[in-house]
This record gives sequence, structure tokens and C-alpha cells, in this order.
Amino acid sequence: MIDFHAINPLYSVAGFLVGGLVGFTGVGGGALMTPILVLLFNFHPATAVGTDLLYASITKTCGTLVHGHNDTVDWRITRRLAAGSIPATIITLLLLFKYGHDNEGAGSLITTVLGIALILTAITLVFRKWILTHLAEYLDGLPDSKIRLLTNLLGAALGVLVSLSSVGAGAIGVTALLLLYPKLPTVRIVGSDIAHAVPLTLVAGAGHWLLGTVDWVLLVSLLLGSIPGIIIGSQLAALVPDRILRPILAGTLAIVGAKLSI
Repeated sequence: MIDFHAINPLYSVAGFLVGGLVGFTGVGGGALMTPILVLLFNFHPATAVGTDLLYASITKTCGTLVHGHNDTVDWRITRRLAAGSIPATIITLLLLFKYGHDNEGAGSLITTVLGIALILTAITLVFRKWILTHLAEYLDGLPDSKIRLLTNLLGAALGVLVSLSSVGAGAIGVTALLLLYPKLPTVRIVGSDIAHAVPLTLVAGAGHWLLGTVDWVLLVSLLLGSIPGIIIGSQLAALVPDRILRPILAGTLAIVGAKLSI
């Protein structure tokens, strides 16, 4: 039973700010929320990751419903990603359960992985066009069987990354999918990535729940702020040039990622 009197308005404010930034940029909340919980509010990395995963599964379910209604989800891609990510997520969670998730070593591992994931996200944000231009030629013309295998491997990598850090399914996943499926409209790539994030974050979040690393009061506090934040951020996004927001966000993620990984 959740004690609503224990809800911290500061967490809701953080949720509102992160929701607004996600509405502006489209980048997943894990890249922003998890480091705030670890660095600003001093939550254990495992608790921050576990709570953020369920937070992401709820918000991205809404996004999937919208994309599905608009027919902007390629369910073939979603299935291929899930075929790799779900087994990898389960294996990662079993390893956390076996070797401990609340000891100093596990906390250090999660923090380091989070830092690396943030740096990779920053790189993909800044150099997405360069990456797509210079790497697309190596993947263009590959048979569908190899594209399917690469998609499975991408899903597996995201499964491990998201389970440990809650980061990776956004900018990193979309950039990789754009390379693998260059002929698909970007909106279908984004929709497919969001749809895949739902089962991924749900399974990973449920695993963290079983591990005892979900703070339910924190989760409710974040959602109370993030839902209106996402709505307002999405409405204002058209007024702020992406060329301004993207470098600012990427720089912030790179700095935070470097601090966490050192």
C-alpha cells in the first residue's frame, strides 16, 4: 500500500523537468532521470534503475498505443529486437540475483555501465548524421537473414544495457535501426523502437521489482510530474530548434556520463 503522504514534491518536480525535456527532444527518460536519481537524490544505482524501468514502461505504453493507432510501428522489427532483448534481459537479471545487486561491486558496475551508456547516447545524438552516412554503405544490400541476425544482436545488447542502466533503448537503438533499415520512414523506426521498449522495460522492471529495487513512492512521485511535463514539452517542442536542443542535451549527458564512469 502506497502512503501518498510520503510523496516527495521534489521528485515530482524532477519528473516534470525530465518529462519536459523528453517532450522537447524525444530521447528516452532513462538517460536523464536515472543520473538525477543517483547524483542529485543519492538513490542506490539499482533502485534508480529499477524504478526508472517501470516508469519508462508506463510512459512508453502510451506512446506505443498512439504509434500503433497511427500505423507507425513495424512489428517485424519489434519482434526481432525482442527475440534478442528479452532473453538477454532475463539472463542479466538472473546474474544480478545470483551475485547480488545491493553490494558495492554491483552498484559500481551499474554506475559504470550507466556512465558509458550516457556517453554513447551523447555520441549518437551529436554524430547521428555522420554515423548514418559513413556506416550505411557497409550494411546496404545485406540479405534479410543477416539483417535479422544483426537486429537480434542489437536487441540483446540493448537488453543488457537497459537492465543494468535503464539507458540505451532511445538514441542508441534508433540510430542502429536507421542503419539496419534505411528504407523505412524515420517515424516507423521511432515507433518500432518505442514499441520494443515496452516489453523490454516491463520485463526488466519486473525483475528489479522481484529483486526489491523498485521504490513505489518514488515511482508515483515521478509520474505525477512527468505526465504533465511530457504534454507541455511536446506542445512547446516546435518552438525550440532541434539544432539548439540536441547539442545541449548531448553535452549534458556526456558530462554526467563521464562523472559516473570515472
